[in-house]
Amino acid sequence: MFVDRAEITVISGKGGNGAVTFRRDPYVPDGGPDGGDGGNGGSVILVADKNLRTLMDLKYKRKYQAENGNDGMKRKRYGAKGKDLEIKVPIGTMIIDKETGHLMKDLIEDGDSVIVAKGGRGGRGNVHYKSSIRQAPNFAEAGAPAKERQIILELKLIADVGLLGFPNVGKSTLLSVCTNSKPKIAAYHFTTIDPNLGVVYLHDNSFVMADIAGIIEGASQGAGLGFKFLKHIERTKVLIHVVDISGSEGRDPIEDYKKIIAELEQFDSSLLKKPQIIAANKCDIIFNEEKAQEFMEFMAKEGSKVFKISAATGEGVQELLNEALYQIEHYEEPETEAMTMFDFEADEKDEDYKLITGYVDEEGVFVLEGKQLTKIFNSTNFTDNGSIRYLYNYIVKQGGIKLLKGLGLKDGDTVRIENFEFEYSDD
Repeated sequence: MFVDRAEITVISGKGGNGAVTFRRDPYVPDGGPDGGDGGNGGSVILVADKNLRTLMDLKYKRKYQAENGNDGMKRKRYGAKGKDLEIKVPIGTMIIDKETGHLMKDLIEDGDSVIVAKGGRGGRGNVHYKSSIRQAPNFAEAGAPAKERQIILELKLIADVGLLGFPNVGKSTLLSVCTNSKPKIAAYHFTTIDPNLGVVYLHDNSFVMADIAGIIEGASQGAGLGFKFLKHIERTKVLIHVVDISGSEGRDPIEDYKKIIAELEQFDSSLLKKPQIIAANKCDIIFNEEKAQEFMEFMAKEGSKVFKISAATGEGVQELLNEALYQIEHYEEPETEAMTMFDFEADEKDEDYKLITGYVDEEGVFVLEGKQLTKIFNSTNFTDNGSIRYLYNYIVKQGGIKLLKGLGLKDGDTVRIENFEFEYSDD
């Protein structure tokens, strides 16, 4: 089953906590703190793999989490780093941050990778908090929390040549005679409901050809297979527009051509800037010579290159492929509007990390919140005065007390941080 879109939740590993330990070796009086740092949490990494063709596995498994880092240990030993989690996706997968809608990475080469959720940093052990006035710190730093993110995976096939055309015009047959691909072929519409790829070998060169499911009028608004077809031709360099000129189904080839061009323009007008070759197919079984001739004359007025072919017998196919190869070799990428890129630097820096916010809840309790505040709060040893003082000094330094006083805080009021409540005193 071909799946070209999936949404998943990725969660990095939490950083390990720093250790609170003291050296207790014989003959070493006042050994002091020796708590080691916690290990960094594992990251979630997406990697392009040339052996994959679909996002099916990611469609049904929605949550992925890397390993947490281990806590620090005595004798200044570091905790083990959490193992990274690698998720393999097909080449051509676009990674989009769901919250911002910004592109994180377009994985277009085998082995391309991107870290979508970086592991939390390990907390520092109590050895780092020793000072001239704090000889025996009885607290350490908690590990940084895991990062959780929802991402959208969108697969757009990477092919040099894309086959355009209404259902049952012979695209799958053409692909099968040009490559070793074996698509399902039958005499009814929508035989092809998933994209098929094949490699064309020609004059010591090769290129990838894609037969993508046929479209109908209204596809650009989602009718029929809609976007499932159209988005997969965005990466192609050359378009081969296959038209049935036999008249075997009573269709008008000129009208078919116009309708598909209209769908391309409505979906993405830049697609019309790509080189387009017309393959007038089924020329071996023409039922209406007049209609076929009208089509050839119409395309001549349009200035398009037309090749009369029969995919079934191979007539004219070699000439068509020669032209496709020529167009590929002389292809110049048209300018298109670039997608906004995700700002990894700003995400890593997280300007709001140290920001403390506050409010008064419906019960009159003054509440303080903040990412760094939560981390320090979780590191606090409430049985140790030095640890409590460290927490309080941080709140004062970041303007937390001033903020609450601006909201009306006075002596005796209740302040809450996380699930802990205490009575404020001006003393």
